[in-house]
Amino acid sequence: MKAKKIELDVDYIGGQEPLTAEEEKALSEFFKKRKTESKRVAAVRKAKPANSNLRQSPRQ
Repeated sequence: MKAKKIELDVDYIGGQEPLTAEEEKALSEFFKKRKTESKRVAAVRKAKPANSNLRQSPRQ
């Protein structure tokens, strides 16, 4: 049986009043932190050991 999708007619998310200075600062800090963390993870993923193509043989 297929689930029915309900589409909502939404023009905006959140309240209609503008952000306060505290909210803007909190969002700015969040995005800065997220950006630095993603750069750090990407750098770790790129780093490979020097002998990455050498595999250890299984012990018998």
